[in-house]
Amino acid sequence: MKILLFGGAFNPVHNEHVAILKAALQKLECDKVIIMPTAVSPHKGGLISAPPADRLEMCRIAFEGLGEVSDFEVNKGGASYSYITCDYLRHKYPDADIYFLMGADMLAYFPQWVYPECILKIATPAVCARHGSADVAAACRQLKEQFGVDAVTIGYTGSAVSSTRVRVRASLGADIAPYVPPAIADYIGKHGLYVMPELVKARKLMSEKRAAHTLRVAFMAAENCRRLGIPEKKAVVTAALHDAAKNLKLSDRLLKGFVPPEGVPESVMHQYSGAYLAEHVFGVTDEDMLNAIRYHTSGRPGMSPLEKLIFLCDMLEEGRDFDGADELRAEFARDIDACLEHALGRELEYLRAEGKEIYPLTQQAYDYISAVRAGKK
Repeated sequence: MKILLFGGAFNPVHNEHVAILKAALQKLECDKVIIMPTAVSPHKGGLISAPPADRLEMCRIAFEGLGEVSDFEVNKGGASYSYITCDYLRHKYPDADIYFLMGADMLAYFPQWVYPECILKIATPAVCARHGSADVAAACRQLKEQFGVDAVTIGYTGSAVSSTRVRVRASLGADIAPYVPPAIADYIGKHGLYVMPELVKARKLMSEKRAAHTLRVAFMAAENCRRLGIPEKKAVVTAALHDAAKNLKLSDRLLKGFVPPEGVPESVMHQYSGAYLAEHVFGVTDEDMLNAIRYHTSGRPGMSPLEKLIFLCDMLEEGRDFDGADELRAEFARDIDACLEHALGRELEYLRAEGKEIYPLTQQAYDYISAVRAGKK
């Protein structure tokens, strides 16, 4: 008997989850499929999340006719660990060949799971690719080198759809219909999952172009916040509000009480008015979030991880196409401080070349991070 286990947060389930499962079924010809939503994913803390019961129900809707949706992890509660689930399945189906379906990103991260060797004694990884994800071949080589186990490759490459991006879109009130099954879009809308009304209000203050940029900044922030120890919700809210004042005049009633700092170039002023708006209109009280908005254009000395993240995501989101953007994005993935130094340096070079005013904080930010990286601070 062949069993295919498809586990994950499914937060929410999207079109590629369904496509991946169909591709795996065609490749492996399994006798039984078990879809296992987590209660709490141990490696995904601080997410914008739907309750476990809703994620369970969305799986039942999306995967109808494709397999059995198990409530084992949801009912167990707490952090969901795959080694426990695999052990449960081994005792329930002692003679079965069990395959564990996962994406390349999950397989690349697999050595950091709890007791991965215990999982591999029970289940064989079955892996597929997605555009923009980890390299399947490299992840399989790593598995073989570290554990002596071969993964089964599905031979399917999914489109660049992710639960992260669906959550971000929903939280800002953007359309999710192209990325999830119609019944899931209806369910999310009916139950008000993921949406943050204040962020929807902020989005309405922006031009269409500015709102699209903001959404891309939020995507990049959400996809990179975990490696910096920043909760997803904090990163997304900050990203969503960073340019909220960009299209507002200083005389706008929403900025009543805002006192513009002296000596600030017009191109930089919206970071200060944006921080005022975030605090006084949208109720942000977290000083780190306010500072990330307040300095997202200029930078400043001693930036926090969130400040660095928002500054760089604003500059490097996927819609930016200036010369050197791809090189900076690659560096961002490797070393955020190196990227910050080079991004600030590039900004200074651009301002000088264009004969534009250099705001002192930008020069100070560059000098500071350069000194830190040189070991002088």
